[in-house]
Amino acid sequence: MATGRVKVGIIGSQFEADIHAASFQIMPEEAEVVAVASPTAGHAQELATRYRIPRVFSDYREMLKESDIEMVTITAPNSLHKQMTCDIARAGKHVVCEKPLCMTLEEADEMIDVCRQQGVLLMYAEELFFTPKYVKAKEMADQGAFGKVHLIKQSEKHFGPHAAWFWDVERSGGGVWMDMGCHGIAFCYWFLGRPKVESVYCQMGTYVHKDKTIGDDETIGIIEFANGAVGMVENSWAKRGGMDDRIEVYGDQGVSYGNLHMGNALPTYSERGYGYAVEKAPSTSGWSYPVFDELWNYGFPHEMRHFARCVRGKETSQATGEDGRVVLEIICAGYASAGQGSKIALPYRPAGLRKPIDGWRGVGQAK
Repeated sequence: MATGRVKVGIIGSQFEADIHAASFQIMPEEAEVVAVASPTAGHAQELATRYRIPRVFSDYREMLKESDIEMVTITAPNSLHKQMTCDIARAGKHVVCEKPLCMTLEEADEMIDVCRQQGVLLMYAEELFFTPKYVKAKEMADQGAFGKVHLIKQSEKHFGPHAAWFWDVERSGGGVWMDMGCHGIAFCYWFLGRPKVESVYCQMGTYVHKDKTIGDDETIGIIEFANGAVGMVENSWAKRGGMDDRIEVYGDQGVSYGNLHMGNALPTYSERGYGYAVEKAPSTSGWSYPVFDELWNYGFPHEMRHFARCVRGKETSQATGEDGRVVLEIICAGYASAGQGSKIALPYRPAGLRKPIDGWRGVGQAK
């Protein structure tokens, strides 16, 4: 097995690519980014300059020819995840795929199969598995602090995504349930120890951003697990004032509340405003809540360090392609539930859908 720092290539050059590049530099002992690929003129070079990445490509397939690159992270639109994953795997490199895994369950199965056949890892970039505050809550739950947990809540809300492709359901696959519901779904599933999922019920609508998208911008999802616990996932692209991310844990012997930002923020009032406060906050005039060590508090550096250690065989992946597939199945069932106005039982295998949101719009039926 190879030794030394894992050589990493990044596909993409904007918001999420910047997070990946910064995270590897925050915890640099296990990996280093040596290349970035993006077809967007100038963006890849800007990212490379900012993080001192030595090689820049306009075509990710050219980057895959670099023999020293061992792991590639995908930060491209959802509609490209499947093809990129298969190309990376066939080039003999390990894959880190940003959430959600892909557009359909058929794509998910192909990605998992190709990576297995090629003998490479398919790792699912779900940072809530690594968020320090949330990891602590799970540690306490696993130690019995709350007794038998019967309800988990996770909510993530802001006023909309950072890139135009998220609004286009042909490229994203859906709205806020696809974009951020995947976090809450994965969190509940992971927190409870990955129990069998029995059913999903969702309500959703497009309330604020009808001028930008036909996708959902407010969702509520209820997930029933075979162990008797319930997960409640709330998401919004219609909440002003910047990112809000929190959890609640309820058991017969205790309760815990976690607000990702408020424990790491400086309540601030400014008449004239200032620079950056927190992700997705458009203004800093009036009251705001600037955070510090933002990427660390989200868990991104811990996530990328873990993936690099998995490549070296030092750890076993805690966020796999199979996890991503479970999340995607719940996303698909959630859209179908909202479309039908009823609870959807799992396993769920939609037929004839090109993207998850089609279930909300009445296209296709479950097998």
